[in-house]
Parts: sequence; structure tokens; C-alpha cells
Amino acid sequence: MRSSVLLGSYVAADTPLHRLDARVKICLLVASTVALFVMRTPVMLVVATVLVVALARLGGVGVPALLKGPKPTAVILAFSLLANAFVIDGSGDLALVGPWGVSVAGLVRGAVAVGRIIVLVAASLVVTSTTSSTAVADALASLMAPLGRLGVPTGDIAMIVSVALRFIPLTAEELARIQDAQRARGVDFASGTVPVRVRRWLSVLTPLVVALFRRADDLACAMRERCYRGEGRTRLGHRLRASDVTALAGGLAACVLMCLVS
Repeated sequence: MRSSVLLGSYVAADTPLHRLDARVKICLLVASTVALFVMRTPVMLVVATVLVVALARLGGVGVPALLKGPKPTAVILAFSLLANAFVIDGSGDLALVGPWGVSVAGLVRGAVAVGRIIVLVAASLVVTSTTSSTAVADALASLMAPLGRLGVPTGDIAMIVSVALRFIPLTAEELARIQDAQRARGVDFASGTVPVRVRRWLSVLTPLVVALFRRADDLACAMRERCYRGEGRTRLGHRLRASDVTALAGGLAACVLMCLVS
């Protein structure tokens, strides 16, 4: 059971989710995204959370990994929760200072909104950790094949998504490498005033941006040398297996049911 998985990181294993067709996983991820933002009751959000945790365990992803998934967005999520909970017109259920107060309804609304995002990030982490970036690109190209007749560059879109997913763990690895190098030079990121910490983090962010641009340039050169044009990409030609169809039907039915019940 993996306890640390980054969004976009594929970990090879032999689990039912790894064997599931990538097209099915992408379709169910889109359907679950719609269902998460259509459902209105916290009860259905709890049900969705339980389902995502069960699928994660089925795919070999530990609960600690799911909890670490939304960590990069923790500040934004906390701000969203507080923005919904606090009121400044004196109508709060819990008075604080002057007209400032806390609205219970707003707190629940914010918690549900944050919960939706966390569950969505966890579901995305399950999909990306059990599906290679190549399989994601092939599946997207196959699903968007009808749009190609309308002139939509489906191959380019699939490649962009694949590269973006691959760069997420690469960015985290590069950040960790630069932080370790700065700590070896005696930089302490946990102490000092706010301006001092900002200056210290600039010593990390500047080389990080440079390194990412260097990686992007190397990738562009490699694609140019191989005469990549985004056309003629190999598409998944095999049909879905019976198990894939069953999983797709069951997942779509669950999404529709959660929307109707809520």
C-alpha cells in the first residue's frame, strides 16, 4: 500500500484499477466530477468519499496518500472555508468582534465546497497513479477522435495533457532537490520574519522556474528532432472488455444515483 503518491505519478502494479481501460477511468472521472458539483447534501459527499477511498485501496493507494494529495492547495481551501464562514454584517450565529461573526450555514457551505474539491483531487490522484501518462494520452486521443473530423487537433491536446501530468511530479522532485541544496548551504525556511522567509523562498523559486524552463526546452527540442507534429497518433483500437463495460456502467449508474438522491 503506497502512502506517498503525487498527482501525475504513475506507480506500476497489478491491481484491478491498473487493468481497467484508461478510457473507462477518464469517463468515470469526468462523470464523478459532474456528480460532485451537482449533489447538494453532505450525506452524498460522505458516500462519494467512501467510494473514492474504497477505489484507492483497490488500486493500492493508501489513505495517507489521499490526504497528502490536496496539500498543495491547502491555503486556497482554507481561504475558501473562511470566506464562507465569516460574516461582517452582524448576522453571524457566533459573534466575535463588532460586526464580525461566524455563520453556521456558511461554515457548512464552505466545508461542503472544500470537501468536493478534496474528493475530486483524491479521485484524480487514484486515476493518475493507476494510469500511465502514455495510456492517458492514448485514451484522450481515442475519446476525442470524432472531434478530429471537425479540425480539432486531438493529438496535440492529448500530448499537452500527458506532458502536464508528467510535469507535476517532476516539479515536486525539482523543488525538493533545490530545497535540500539550500538547506545544505545553511538556509532555514522555518524561522525568521515574513520578509526574511520570502527572500529565502526566492532562493528556491528562482532556480525552480529556470529548471522547469530548461526541462521544457529540452522536451521541445526532443519533439522537434523527432519531427513530432501531433498527427497520426496511434489510437486505442481494441474494444472494451466485458469487465470494462461493467465498470463503466456501474460507475455511471452510481454517479446518476448520487445526483438524483441529493
